[in-house]
Amino acid sequence: MLFVLKNRTYRHLFLAQVISLLGTGLATVALGLQAFELADGNAGMVLGTALAIRMIANVVVAPIATAFTEQFPRRAMLVTLDLIRAAVALCLPFITGIWQVYILIFLLQAASAAFTPTFQATIPDVLPDEDDYTNALSLSRLAYDLEKVGSPLLAATLLALMSYHNLYLGTVVGFLASASLVVSVLLPDPKPGEPRSIYDRTTRGIRLYLTVPRLRGLFALNLAVAAGGSMVFVNTVVLVQGALGLGERYTAMALAAFGLGSMLAALLLPGLLKKIDDRPAMLTGTVVLVAALLVGLFTASYAGLIVVWAIIGVGYSLVLTPSGRILRRSAAPEERPALFAAQFALSHGCWLITYPLAGWFGVTAGIPATYLGLAIITALGATIAALLWPGSEEDDCHVHRNLSPDHPHLAGAKAVSGGHEHAHPIRKDCYHA
Repeated sequence: MLFVLKNRTYRHLFLAQVISLLGTGLATVALGLQAFELADGNAGMVLGTALAIRMIANVVVAPIATAFTEQFPRRAMLVTLDLIRAAVALCLPFITGIWQVYILIFLLQAASAAFTPTFQATIPDVLPDEDDYTNALSLSRLAYDLEKVGSPLLAATLLALMSYHNLYLGTVVGFLASASLVVSVLLPDPKPGEPRSIYDRTTRGIRLYLTVPRLRGLFALNLAVAAGGSMVFVNTVVLVQGALGLGERYTAMALAAFGLGSMLAALLLPGLLKKIDDRPAMLTGTVVLVAALLVGLFTASYAGLIVVWAIIGVGYSLVLTPSGRILRRSAAPEERPALFAAQFALSHGCWLITYPLAGWFGVTAGIPATYLGLAIITALGATIAALLWPGSEEDDCHVHRNLSPDHPHLAGAKAVSGGHEHAHPIRKDCYHA
């Protein structure tokens, strides 16, 4: 997996991703603590609303940004977005009102929502070999998991020495370092594709996404994992500092327990997926999430909370990690950037629903009802996924009549009357209408 880091351009991009993730993680911890200070007993509702605003930015900005990726030099775009994120993060320690939190969070996440699809669309061009690209996706997943552990642990260490307001300075440094790493390499400009309207470029990925059965199932799984994850991201500070009366470092350590569970599952999955298919592994992850949420109903101690959070992390990673494999299987290489952007937008649309629910349930109905409500949503998402995604997917045998014999997609195809015949998993793209 690590040999792809020999590629200097990818190595710098990967380091930029890791550093910016650490900075974003510090901001997430600081935001929870700031919401607790500004809103007191309504911290869960404020944090849930702030996170929902982040999701709105992701859902709205990501498809539009992907549509315009081909119009601007990638390096200039990535660096500009990093500088915008650094400037917004620099303002966060000085806010005094909840409405200011909401405005700055939207600006910060709008820049991130433009940055992420652009970054993802760049990697296949930097690593054109399919095996290299697959390893890069695995490293990216591991980076997200390590961030869930590293950022809270780093935050816990820093909080022993300084106020939580200073954590935002780490976020600023992370974005500036990311910009410096991107500046240090030359990035391939996107190849111009067929002329398409803005509407077509913006909606292409989502239209492809919603036509393949396994991707419709993945959409439902996104809802399930969002419900389980929202309990952790919205209510950790409420449970640790509100219900249990513990300090800020304990909040960071609880988030780290979730990250450790997620990382453990990510490390075990490559071996597991050699023995079972993606679908049973991901559905098992939803079962783990439901079980953990139900156990949380009867958990009243900090030690119990740590265990529940770690188990939720395991289920979370079991669902999310194989999703990239599902996307790659469902479209031709030239369609994948749009498909990954669709996954980014649609999955965050699910978080847009579950984040405010986790906060509002906690304030109006209490934590036990929140556990139960989110467990029901998780189980519903898993059930819909099992119904939409067939249990056994046979390769689709079909004939291409309009592609030249030397077209890359026809490698290994058999010549038949009027075209070339081959079989592969069902996909929807420009070759398979």
